[in-house]
Amino acid sequence: MKRTPTVAHTRNHRTRKLVGGALTAGALLIGTNGIGPATADPVSAPATAGEAVQRLIDLSRQSEQLNQQALDAQTDLDTKLAAATAADQKATAAEGVLDAARAEIKRFQPAIDRAAASALLGSRTNRLTSLLVSSSPQQLLDQMSIVDLVGTRTNDQLSQYKQVSDAASAAEIVARTAADAARAASAQADTVRNDLESKRAALQGSMAGVIAAWGQLSAGDKSALAGSMFPPGFNRDTLLQGLVPGSGTSALAAGLTRVGDPYVWGATGPDQFDCSGLVQWAFHQVGKSVPRTSQQQSSYGTPVDEKDLQPGDVVFFYSDISHVGIYAGNGLMLHASTFGIPVQVAPMGSSPFHSARRF
Repeated sequence: MKRTPTVAHTRNHRTRKLVGGALTAGALLIGTNGIGPATADPVSAPATAGEAVQRLIDLSRQSEQLNQQALDAQTDLDTKLAAATAADQKATAAEGVLDAARAEIKRFQPAIDRAAASALLGSRTNRLTSLLVSSSPQQLLDQMSIVDLVGTRTNDQLSQYKQVSDAASAAEIVARTAADAARAASAQADTVRNDLESKRAALQGSMAGVIAAWGQLSAGDKSALAGSMFPPGFNRDTLLQGLVPGSGTSALAAGLTRVGDPYVWGATGPDQFDCSGLVQWAFHQVGKSVPRTSQQQSSYGTPVDEKDLQPGDVVFFYSDISHVGIYAGNGLMLHASTFGIPVQVAPMGSSPFHSARRF
């Protein structure tokens, strides 16, 4: 089976592929269903500057959803490939056990064949024939010992033959079951792989649309959309007082060092991020292995009610949990928003809240 690339290699390759594909497909716009290219002219000017900004926001939202879906599909594929590899290895091992069992059968087969032929021809010596052919008591004892020895040996061989035959039958069932499981796991991996390629294609179209829409904005609109890196009155030092090593607050502190870094679809740092990539990176800095996507992260740690949020808690948004950030206190969050907007601290109310977890 083809060797699965390392996670780091897969991520880097995927990021290059997605970004590169978007840049070369810059003439595409996604359709209104958000899953494929449309035929609309991407360079046609919107009626107003406000409409241009809104179009960019809408396209960015769609691309963020697709980005998380593609990442989830990649994770699912990695899991399926690992399962297929394990099933294939189990099938190979089971086949080896079956071959060994068959070899044991062959080892006992000559003795079993001789015993069968002897029984068929009626030539097997018994105690009565020993008595008739013996010329002395000592010869009779010798003949009877030989008969007992031959009988015991044949019975032992028959018993061992049955054991290895039963073992071969069991091994054949295990090998067949393992082979079926390996084929099923491989088929599942192929299905997920096709789904991943479909999502990647849709994401590339969406990214191209975002880039095209961004190019239509004026410098002033781009600056206004990006906003400031920190809201007025935000005090990082006060926020991080009483920092506990390895806590959510220390992960927040690590994440705050990346403010100003660009948003890039599929990126996990160290100097460019998507939303879940930033969360994963920040917690990795404090020794916590957090899942890759926002949907996966929403099941990590323990749930926290919105009214009980503390700095360092992880907050999720939208019904499909396609956006995530780190709570920064006072209704603010640190997040990697979308293309054209760098990592920043922003009001949490700008996106519909879904849930929160404490890692």
